Amino acid sequence: MLKTAALSAHRSRIGEKILGAFWMVFAGALFALVNSAMQYTTMNLGLGSPSATFWQYFISLLVMVPLIWRMGLVALKTKQLGLHILRVFLAALGVQFWTASLAYPVPIWQAIALLMTSPFFVTIGAAVILRERATYRRWLATLVGFIGGMIILSPWSDAFQLGALLPVVAAMLWGASILCMKKLEHSESPQSVTLYLLLFLAPINLFLAGAAGFELPSGALAWGLIAFAGVLGALAQGALALAYEKVEAAYLQPFDHVKLPLNVVCGLLVFGWVPPGNLWLGALLIIAASLYILWYDD
Repeated sequence: MLKTAALSAHRSRIGEKILGAFWMVFAGALFALVNSAMQYTTMNLGLGSPSATFWQYFISLLVMVPLIWRMGLVALKTKQLGLHILRVFLAALGVQFWTASLAYPVPIWQAIALLMTSPFFVTIGAAVILRERATYRRWLATLVGFIGGMIILSPWSDAFQLGALLPVVAAMLWGASILCMKKLEHSESPQSVTLYLLLFLAPINLFLAGAAGFELPSGALAWGLIAFAGVLGALAQGALALAYEKVEAAYLQPFDHVKLPLNVVCGLLVFGWVPPGNLWLGALLIIAASLYILWYDD
């Protein structure tokens, strides 16, 4: 009987990990589409990144209104309002730095490679702050994925510009925000965590957009891309919250690397950016690290 219960619990834990990995990869796919839409809007159509960010997340909030209506005010009941505010503040700054990086004529795969430093911040923070166990397999998978990103970036052969550092700052801020989200989900639902994010992001982004000179998207194409990014962004945030609901933060980080080849494909299709041959070696390492942690993590 005890062996049966233990086996059932083990299978349940494996199922949760696979489901968490699925939601993480699904969120990455949605974010890849969002990134391309936002980069085209800011870089090609000239909309300022602070205003583009505000409109994207304002539309994401509108998408969530039916959920807010259905769930009622009970979804906003919390005993950790301060942690919600801290999480959203960190996320808002991260979003602003990331959107600013997309406004530069830098290939999306290069920006994503720099953004892949985020798992280091999350893995270290999860071990130190959340007291999650950090197995050698997790450290190894994270390191291999990061090496894959560095092979793609090849920082030793190209001179860094100031704009290239923006994704690194965004990675640090998002890593801290993810740790706050994981802490919140010890006692609150993914829906509540997502709703607070979108509710608080709107006024913060509005303030930042106003400080930079508030702009309206110009033309049907700009509005369409912003709406597209807003809708998919809301879905991606929900998927991300579901991924972190029952699965440890450190375990999920290697799956975050899968967003790199997804963004490469989007960059190729939308902008015609053809990455160098070392992309494929780096992408192989990233995918291998994700599969390794899925099948061999205890």
